[in-house]
Amino acid sequence: MKWGRGCLATLAFTLLITLNNGVDSRQITNSSRQQTTWTSERKRSLKRATRDLWYHGFDHYMSHAFPLDELSPLSCTGRGPDWENPSNIAYNDVSGNYSLTLIDVLDTLVVLGDPPGFQNAVRNVLDWVSFDVNTKPQVFETTIRVLGGLLSGHIFASQPNQPFYLPWYRDQLLILAYDLGKRLLPAFSTPTGLPFARVNLRHGVQRGESLETCTAGAGSLILEFATLSRLTGDDRFEKAAYKAFFALWNRRSDIGLVGNTINIWSGMWALPEVTGIGAGIDSFYEYALKWYVMSGEVEFLDVWHESYAAVMRYSRSPDGHWYRSVNIHTGDQAYATIDSLSAFWPGLQVLGGDVQNAIKSHMIYWNIWRRNSGLPEIWDAQFLQATSHQYPLRPEFVESTWYLYRATRDPYYLHVGERILKDLTARAKVDCGLASIQDLRTNVRDNRMESFVLSETLKYLFLLFDEDNHLHRDDSHYVFTTEGHILSLPKEVLKPISRARRKMRGEENHQCPVYGHPQDMLPDGTIGGLIRGVGSRADAEYARNLVGLPPQSLDEHHWSPDGWCTIPEVDLYSFDFIMSPGGKSISEDPNPGPLKLKAVTDGFILHNMSGIRAHIVSRLDGKGYDITKLGPHAVRSGQVVYVNDSALLEPSADPRLVHRREDVRLRIFLDTFDSALVAQPGSKNFNGDTYIKAYTAQFGGDLAAIGGSSALRFGRGEGTMIQHDKSNLLGCKPYETEFDGDAVLIHRGDCTFLEKLVYARHAGASGVVVISDEDAVVNPSASAEEIAAAGDIDDIALVLLPYTVGKAVAAMVDAAGTFGYGHVMIAVDPEAHTRVESVDRMPGEIGKILYINGHPLLNTRLIF
Repeated sequence: MKWGRGCLATLAFTLLITLNNGVDSRQITNSSRQQTTWTSERKRSLKRATRDLWYHGFDHYMSHAFPLDELSPLSCTGRGPDWENPSNIAYNDVSGNYSLTLIDVLDTLVVLGDPPGFQNAVRNVLDWVSFDVNTKPQVFETTIRVLGGLLSGHIFASQPNQPFYLPWYRDQLLILAYDLGKRLLPAFSTPTGLPFARVNLRHGVQRGESLETCTAGAGSLILEFATLSRLTGDDRFEKAAYKAFFALWNRRSDIGLVGNTINIWSGMWALPEVTGIGAGIDSFYEYALKWYVMSGEVEFLDVWHESYAAVMRYSRSPDGHWYRSVNIHTGDQAYATIDSLSAFWPGLQVLGGDVQNAIKSHMIYWNIWRRNSGLPEIWDAQFLQATSHQYPLRPEFVESTWYLYRATRDPYYLHVGERILKDLTARAKVDCGLASIQDLRTNVRDNRMESFVLSETLKYLFLLFDEDNHLHRDDSHYVFTTEGHILSLPKEVLKPISRARRKMRGEENHQCPVYGHPQDMLPDGTIGGLIRGVGSRADAEYARNLVGLPPQSLDEHHWSPDGWCTIPEVDLYSFDFIMSPGGKSISEDPNPGPLKLKAVTDGFILHNMSGIRAHIVSRLDGKGYDITKLGPHAVRSGQVVYVNDSALLEPSADPRLVHRREDVRLRIFLDTFDSALVAQPGSKNFNGDTYIKAYTAQFGGDLAAIGGSSALRFGRGEGTMIQHDKSNLLGCKPYETEFDGDAVLIHRGDCTFLEKLVYARHAGASGVVVISDEDAVVNPSASAEEIAAAGDIDDIALVLLPYTVGKAVAAMVDAAGTFGYGHVMIAVDPEAHTRVESVDRMPGEIGKILYINGHPLLNTRLIF
C-alpha cells in the first residue's frame, strides 16, 4: 500500500486510536483487486484433503489406540485415564475408560458421508463400551463428548429415510446414554442444584470433592440432558440441567453479568469475580441460544438476549473487535487477554443474527492465527504476544469460520480455511495421526490427539469446503453442541408455548437480517454497485495492526495504490437512560407505581415517564433500538411499550435547569482531503472522522444542553477549527493571536481552567480544548463567585481531554499544519443531547414512536 501526501496526518489518526480506548472512526474505504477465483474443483480438492487428514487420524486411533480413550500419536499407542495419578485432571477429566474418541466421532462419520464407517463405529461402541467403570471424569466433559456423541449417533441410527439408518438398531446407543445420565445425576445433589465438577461413574460423588465449579461446566448441560429426557421420557435430566442453568443466571450481577467460578454449596461467586466470553463461561451463552433454537422455550431466548447485551456493553472493547475479562459488578477491565476457547464467539454471533459484529471479532482471531500459524492458548492484547504458546488443535476458530462462510458466502473465509488446513497438515500431521502443538514458536509437539480434533476441528473444516453437504440443505432446528454433535428433537416431544404466554409476548420475529456485502461508493456518495469482500473492509487493516502482524500477500491483494486504514466506529449496543420529557436532571424512581407504569396484555403503558430507568438495546436488523427493561420490569421480545405521557408535548425546559453532562462525545476530522483520492471509489469527502470523549466544564457554554445559548458556536454546524498556539501553550496569559471563532488547544497547568477560558474568550475563541496531565476523569469547575466575576461566558465552552487522547490530538493538529493537509476540526456529536422526543414513524408505518438521543425505539407506540 502506498501512502500519499497525507501520510503523517493519517499516522496521527492512527496514533490517536493506539493511545485511546474508545476512539472510533467513520468510513475510509479502499478498493480491491479481483479476488482469487474459488472454483468448485478447488473446493472439492480441499474437501478431499480434509477428509484424508481426518481418516489419517481416525484410522491410526482404531489401529493403535482403540478401545482406549485417546491416541498418543508420537508413540503410536493408546491411553486412557492416568490410573497412577488420579489428580492428573488434564487427562482424567476427559478419559473415563469408555473409548472416548470413538464415541465422540460417531456423527463426524455422518458429516463425511460414510454410512459403512458409521455402522462399524456403532457396532464397536455397542461391543466395547460400558460405563460401570471406577473413573472420575468431569461432568461437563463427559456430557458434551460422550453423552452428546451417543445421542447424536442414536438420532441418525434410528431415523428412517436417510443413509445412516440402521435397520437392525434397537436404541442401544440411547440405552447407553440413559445409563450414563443416571450415573451423572448424583453430582446435582447440592443445595443450589449446581453440580459437582466431577463424579465417579461407579461410586458417585466422593468425599472431599471440590465445591467450586465454572459457569460453563454447570450451565452447559441443557442440550444433552434435556434431549435425553425428551427421548426417554425421564424428565429428571432436563429438570436437573434447567435448575443448574437458572441457578447461575439468577445470581447474575446488577449489571447482568455472570461470573466465571461459583461455589456450588453456597451459591457465591468465587474471587476475583470476573467474566468474559472464554474459558470457564463460554458455552453458557451458547446453550442459552441453542436450546431455544432446539426447543422454542422462550425463557432461554430471553437469557440469551440479556446476557448478550451485557457482554456487548461491558466486555466488548471500545473498538468493537475483541472482548476483555471484566469485573461482574462494575464492568471494569480485569485482564487484557484473549484465550483460544473464546474463538467460538463469532460463530455464536452469527447464529444470533449479529453478523457484522461476528466479522469484526473473527478478524482478531484470524490475524492471531496468521501471526502464529495456529491459535495460542492465551494472547496478551496489550503486549501483542502470546503468553501460553500451546495449540492442542482446538476447533473454535474453525467453527466460527464455517458459520461466517455460510452466512456471507464470502470466499475470504475459504482462504482462511485453506490456510488452517495447510498449517494443520504441516505442523500437526505425524506418521501416526495428528499431534497437539506444545509450542507454536518451535513446533515442539505433544504426544496427544484430543478427541475434539476429529469430532470438531476437522468436521467444521470439511463442512467449510463441502458445499453439497446434506446439512447445508437442512432447515430444521438442529444445532451443533459445544462439542460439535448434531442434535435435534422430533416434533412430538416439543412443548408448545402456552396460549397465555403467546398472548403476552405478542408477535415475535426472529428472522436474521440478510447479510449485505460491502459496496464501493462513488465520489458523489451513491453506491457504485461493485461488491467487495470482507478483506476489503475499511477496518481490515486496523484488525491486522491490533495484533502487530506485518502485512502479508493476502492483505496486499486488497490494497489500492492510495489506500487508507480506518479507525472503527462503534455504536453503543446497549445503554441505560433515566427518562424525562425535557431532558432535565431527575432522580431515578426505582419502583414506579401503576399510576406511572402499568402492565397490559401485550406489554406496558407509560403514563408518566419521569424518573423511570429504561434499558435500551440495539436491534440486529440495524433499524434502531428496543426498550428491554423499564424500571424493574423486563420488556420481552414481541411486547410493546405504549407511551401516554402528554408532557412530551410541552415546550423544552429552561436550558439553565437542564442537567449538565459530565462528558461529551466530540468528532475530530479534517476539513480537506487528498485530491489523489477523488477518483477512487469510496472517496466521498475523505475526512477521517474520529470520535473521542471529553470531560465538560461546569461553567461556560453547555455543549450538551438542548436549546442552549444560540451564541455558542464551538462544535456547532460544520465544526470549529482547532488552533495550537505554541507561544502560549498553557493559555495563562493574553494571546497575541486573534482566533476569530476558532477553538484553541492548550495544556493544563499554571492557572485555573476558568482563567484559561477568559483569556481565550478575549482573543475571540469560541472554545477551549485543554489537554490534561493525567487520564483520570476531571470536570473543570469554579466557585459561583468566580463564575460571576468572569461575566457572561455562555458563548464559549471548555472541554478537558485525557492526557493520552489529548497528546494524539495535538499531534494531529501539528501534522496537519506542518504538511499543509488542511485543518483539524472539532464538532459536538449529536448524541451528546439527552432528550426524549416523539417522532413520526417511517412512511407506510402506523403511529408515532419514541426517540431517545436520536435513536428510534421501535417497540414503542405513542398513544396521546
